[in-house]
Amino acid sequence: MLIRNGTLVTAEGMLQADVRVEGERIAAIGDLLPRPDEPTVDATGCMVLPGLVDPHVHIALDTGIYRTDDDWFIGTRAAAFGGVTTVVDFATQFRGQTFEEALAARLEEAREKAVVDYALHMMVTDLPPGKEGELGKLTARGVAGIKLYTTYRPNYYADDATLLRVMRAAGALGLLTMVHCENDAIVTEAIERLKAEGRTSLREHGRSRPPLAEVEAVHRVLFLAAEARAPVYIVHCSTTRSVDLVHEAAQRGQLAFAETCPQYLLLDETAYEGSHPEWYILQPPLRAAAERAGLWERLHRGWIATIGTDHCDYALGQKMATGSFLTTPGGLPGIETMLPLLYTFGVLEGRIGWPDLVRLCATNPAKLFGLYPRKGALQPGADADLVLYDPEPEDTLSADRLHTIAGYTPYEGWRVRGRVRLVMVRGQVVISEGTFCGTPGWGRFIPATPLSIHHITLPYVRGKNT
Repeated sequence: MLIRNGTLVTAEGMLQADVRVEGERIAAIGDLLPRPDEPTVDATGCMVLPGLVDPHVHIALDTGIYRTDDDWFIGTRAAAFGGVTTVVDFATQFRGQTFEEALAARLEEAREKAVVDYALHMMVTDLPPGKEGELGKLTARGVAGIKLYTTYRPNYYADDATLLRVMRAAGALGLLTMVHCENDAIVTEAIERLKAEGRTSLREHGRSRPPLAEVEAVHRVLFLAAEARAPVYIVHCSTTRSVDLVHEAAQRGQLAFAETCPQYLLLDETAYEGSHPEWYILQPPLRAAAERAGLWERLHRGWIATIGTDHCDYALGQKMATGSFLTTPGGLPGIETMLPLLYTFGVLEGRIGWPDLVRLCATNPAKLFGLYPRKGALQPGADADLVLYDPEPEDTLSADRLHTIAGYTPYEGWRVRGRVRLVMVRGQVVISEGTFCGTPGWGRFIPATPLSIHHITLPYVRGKNT
């Protein structure tokens, strides 16, 4: 196939060029002439992007307490409609499981259902002292990231000694440690105080997990990661101070990276006072409007390495079942809406440029998690993961027109610009003019390579390498 007359967008800039696809790869880029009988797509007026790489999703999530009702077909189809051609999800190591067992179970769930490609992080919950060598089995099986938590006692919680021990071993192997940062003691105290006062409605959710809990944990995790000589990736930063701490660590030479999410850039705590507080139950919670503005500013400065959705497709019935934040599962659907939202409220409003969007949502995630240059790149030899985005149409976001099973979107009624015209995954068209034409099982597990110097010399700070 030949895609003609589009504006190609890379992390480095934009250019007018054609793209030839042969089999599953990009074969050539330039001023190309059609071959006899070669299918062509006229991309006039469209941006041609590398398929987005979402580094933080939860498809068919099972926490041991709650479970989303989606599966890998539903989740990856929604991703495709949003221009996301690679998702990086998590294999959860439940207590008593080996890493191999956790990984095999997750791969089996996805194998015949995924319509876009996928990689996996490992959620480490059971690694006793002396067993740190087991982490080497992850790199051998194509896992480049692990995830630890400073909260959610007793399911996922890791104390400081565990954090230090596991990060030290992970760093030596080239694994990137992702950490959910909230101080468990501060969160617990806030929750217990609200319970004692009888204030457990959904509107109180934000007060149950104060910003200080996140900031303190980020500060502590960065300190421990420096001691462990381990690269660290702070997930879903919701406060400006969290990002500042990561940036300050990076300026000192530490391999530290910040991720934020569309919900923290676009929503704030006033949502809890509206008519649908259940739409906004997530961890960390939504913050003050000033934090939202501060995150955009830090995004513009280049202090944030990636944007991930933290997509989590709990059904509306689950979100409304009890009316208490204590027993409501946390997480928002967002994988399908990320691209139009970031274009509308980021690019069009001058907060970021198109190359920034590609860097944050495709190239940097692929580099950090060992998928580049196969993913996140528009260059010969890369997988033919392409998105044609028409920047002109206007649309209104509505749950009944999206492809998750949540039954709601936190952006209901929002006006957005642009639409996805075509999405290709390894040369197969999976979305064409709003119609799904993919194949369950076409998506493949993409083995990742460990973090290396090549991967980390990426210009996520504007104008310089870090």
